[in-house]
Amino acid sequence: MCAALAACGSDTSKTAKATSLPPDAKRVDTARASAITGKVVLEGTPPAPTVINTGSDPTCTAANKGDLKTESFVVDGGGLENVFVYIKDGLDNKYFFDTPTEPAKIDQKGCHYVPHVVGVRVGQPLEIWNSDNTLHNVHGMPQTNREFNFGEPLAGIKTPVTFTTGEVLIPFKCDVHAWMNAYVGVVVHPYFAVTANGGKFDLSGIPPGTYTLEAVHEKLGRQTQSVTLGEKDTKDITFTFKAPA
Repeated sequence: MCAALAACGSDTSKTAKATSLPPDAKRVDTARASAITGKVVLEGTPPAPTVINTGSDPTCTAANKGDLKTESFVVDGGGLENVFVYIKDGLDNKYFFDTPTEPAKIDQKGCHYVPHVVGVRVGQPLEIWNSDNTLHNVHGMPQTNREFNFGEPLAGIKTPVTFTTGEVLIPFKCDVHAWMNAYVGVVVHPYFAVTANGGKFDLSGIPPGTYTLEAVHEKLGRQTQSVTLGEKDTKDITFTFKAPA
């Protein structure tokens, strides 16, 4: 899993980091705000999902009845899901955003992480749940944030973590169940999404301007596009990744 993340890299660019705001930073004028919609597609034949052998833990086997599969390539109607899409550049610390107090959540359920990819804001709690009646070991492996590694031995346990700087993407794994993995995208602003429903994404409430939008996939790496938004504008864009040969 570490090798997979190294392939796509972990980005800590200036717009992803929590930096001191200038005194003239302002809130976004929602009356002028715009949106970016779009889709991430996969060109070619995706690798078939692999059935995971959960025989090392009877609880995991009972929860899945032998049908737990890898989630690196989830494709629906040509759309690639589990891609983290966010504004990488262009906000330039000109705007102020409240940090959410409502936690984001990632669960260990049926001996896999749910969801497989999740986004969270810098400083926002991320609650890591264990819904399985078996021991999980949560091992987050960031490059710039602090690494963590803790056990959750019982169902119903939840542990909050927070991140002090932006990082896209952070890999999670379980040191007890080697097949368990997930990815977390951490950004300082609210303009991010994880593709779903056939590879679709939607970013709204964006101030007019020119931005670099980045799409990150755990196996296929990164792509960027420049998008210019006017007032009350909507732009629709497509990212196209190629399936591995």
